[in-house]
Amino acid sequence: MDDLYIGEVTRTTRLTPGMVRVTLGGPGLSGFPTTGIGDEFVRVRFPGADGALHLPTLDESGTWREPEHDSHIEPYTIRRHDRACGELDIDFVVHGHGQAGQWAAAARPGERVAFHSPRGLYEPPADARTQLFVTDATGMPALSRLAEQLSEGVHAVAAIEIAEASHRIDFHSDRMQVEWIVGRGNGVAPSAMTEALRALPISDDCYVWVAGEAGELREARRYLRHERGLDPRQYAVIGYWRDRQEEWLGRYDALDVGTVAALAAVWDSPVDEEEKRDLYDSKLDELGL
Repeated sequence: MDDLYIGEVTRTTRLTPGMVRVTLGGPGLSGFPTTGIGDEFVRVRFPGADGALHLPTLDESGTWREPEHDSHIEPYTIRRHDRACGELDIDFVVHGHGQAGQWAAAARPGERVAFHSPRGLYEPPADARTQLFVTDATGMPALSRLAEQLSEGVHAVAAIEIAEASHRIDFHSDRMQVEWIVGRGNGVAPSAMTEALRALPISDDCYVWVAGEAGELREARRYLRHERGLDPRQYAVIGYWRDRQEEWLGRYDALDVGTVAALAAVWDSPVDEEEKRDLYDSKLDELGL
């Protein structure tokens, strides 16, 4: 059974003009597990519009049931987990809009959020001696932890797009070369992530981790899978957010029942996961989504 954990804000730290760290603690984090994977994340349940945290309940069958109140839930990376002192850090991109970022920017000690156990997606082959990371600001918390955990003998290169030069952070790693792409993506200008990915040297012993805006990553994944022909074990492409999400959701919600059912049916098709992704992305393209 997947337990529910409650984190209480103990303090916040402004890391850059575009990112704030929220440190969580309290008895509700007792027993919180960790995968040990650098990009592990949880789906954070935030307080509602009334300021209260509305929690799901566990029924007799062991199924979590949602509360009557609407809850805002978004996935976020666990930047640091200190089991000894019962704390964990979550770093939030703050840009003046978005419910989660607005909450983090104004969070006060004692406020609470909730989440279930974490999971991670970073899984390089054991023989990957070179690792390439391409991301935007939303991927920097995971990348920071991944850089800290790089194995000896692994060389890494990262291309990171940020809205402003002041949003740079120090990764404190002598094993990772960082290229900053300033003023692109992040909702302020067209993204350069796929462009940066194309410029990186991808060898047979390479692992590629790409994270950021979901629409841009569709093209990045096509490049890795179809143009470069990489084995799926050589890459991970992870959508962290969607530009103009409310507009996108509005168009998705306007789809007819049959179209929505056809999209959902893709994930039940008898093909491997990467082929399912191909089919799903193609259908979204056809729908202008």
